[in-house]
Amino acid sequence: MLLGSAPLLVQKGLTESLAGRFEMFRIPHWSYSEIRDAFGFSPEQFIYFGGYPGAAELISDENRWRHYIRDSLIETTISKDILMMTRVDKPALLRNLFEIGCSYSGQIVSLNKILGQLHDAGNVTTLSHYLNLLAGAGMITGLQKYSPKKIAEKASSPKLLVLNTALITSQTDTKFKKARLDGELWGRLVESAIGAHLVNITQGTDVAVLYWRDRNKEVDFVLKRGKELIAIEVKSGRTKMSLPGMEAFSKNYQTTKLLLIGGGGIGVDELLRMDFKQMEELFS
Repeated sequence: MLLGSAPLLVQKGLTESLAGRFEMFRIPHWSYSEIRDAFGFSPEQFIYFGGYPGAAELISDENRWRHYIRDSLIETTISKDILMMTRVDKPALLRNLFEIGCSYSGQIVSLNKILGQLHDAGNVTTLSHYLNLLAGAGMITGLQKYSPKKIAEKASSPKLLVLNTALITSQTDTKFKKARLDGELWGRLVESAIGAHLVNITQGTDVAVLYWRDRNKEVDFVLKRGKELIAIEVKSGRTKMSLPGMEAFSKNYQTTKLLLIGGGGIGVDELLRMDFKQMEELFS
């Protein structure tokens, strides 16, 4: 059994030396249930501080916690796990893409527009490759837009998403209590936490996590298994509201289920406690 916290290193070693003689089990970031049982986190603490067990006991000193995440996790992952294991011709671009991904987590961003904001950015192919490297390292991924046509999915602008919300909050000066009162920031953290959980629990399965948008109508997340679809909308507030994106999506596509998280629907904490087997039951 080979264990490793650096996915790129493990994957490289297996594909180079053990072709046809291994089976890979993907172990993603700690879930809310795991971090709650081990360290007593509340749902709000998990949404803000994320699921890094090594940092969990440091949250009473937020400055120390931030330095730990930045120095021990972010810097070592980028400078060692990625740069030392894989050829990266533009390391500054990789770092800039990571910072942009954290800043725009939960938003749909054109790679061409990102190129316009960066110096010596190369091309879209390079940027897409670096986004795949960050996803392989368990940091940031780019969700594809749902479309019945596979080519359209591949060609879509990605919805950037951190795979652990600590990557966002460790780089801001907004502390936990203040973040709870900032509606815009907290909404982004809630959506990122939900999206990260969905991606983490579906790794290595036949369920894909996507998004959908048509003009100004959008669905936060779409779970796809074969031809079955579950549309998910995330609301950080408690007030029920209209959902034009969900309505438009269900009219255009045959949908197995529509789920509202927060806003009077399923509780955010309930979704964060859901494991893959429970999520699979939503398709039935």
